[in-house]
Amino acid sequence: MQQTTKAIVLKTIKYGDNSLIVKLYTASSGLKSYMLNGVLSRKKGKFNKAHFLPLSQLEIVAQHRDKGNLERLIEAKLSYPYQTAHTHMAKNAIVLFLSEFLSNAIQEETENKELFSFIETALQWLDHEDQIANFHLFFLVKISKYFGFYPSDNHMDSPYFDLVEGDFCSHAGLNPHMGEPEISFFKSILGINFDKLNDIKMSQKSRRELISHLMVYYQHHLDGFKTPKSIHILNEVFS
Repeated sequence: MQQTTKAIVLKTIKYGDNSLIVKLYTASSGLKSYMLNGVLSRKKGKFNKAHFLPLSQLEIVAQHRDKGNLERLIEAKLSYPYQTAHTHMAKNAIVLFLSEFLSNAIQEETENKELFSFIETALQWLDHEDQIANFHLFFLVKISKYFGFYPSDNHMDSPYFDLVEGDFCSHAGLNPHMGEPEISFFKSILGINFDKLNDIKMSQKSRRELISHLMVYYQHHLDGFKTPKSIHILNEVFS
């Protein structure tokens, strides 16, 4: 069935000398992969390889057979041309990390309008804002809602957060947990939207510790989740 839909580039894999396999998260059908034959050739082809940079936002026309195989991409154009996300050093580090994270975390070939809208809106915010040091932390906390394990707000006055149970607790048990000072920043993120993100002032050490805790949280709540290798680049950029 031919569909026109928005899509976000999660991952590209070089195939042969001139082709790419492109993994997209589509608004209409969830996760889909496409073969782009000859896109890396010097000859002008059907597709522009610059449109398939990490987390590029596209509008595509595709033929979906929904049989778990590579699908056919008919047309692709930018739906939102980034101004700074791929050229600003810190933003590009975030983009590379989040593309690896999303490629790992999203596994469903089903429509999820709310998840797609959140990713789309968040990336556009990143593109036009200047103060973005806490953006990736905000993104990781907020997107857990769409994966079904957003932290419970029960007992939020407690001094610890159990990373396995996903709940605040009064004592540090045997499970991996988060305590001070990172838990204060974690609680602040839970209670804000984009417009208040820059009000959170956090040290480089706390930022690294918080993202480390969040990776453990995802490992316990998403089957097969692995910490993105690009986290080291991200931590270096914001150190």
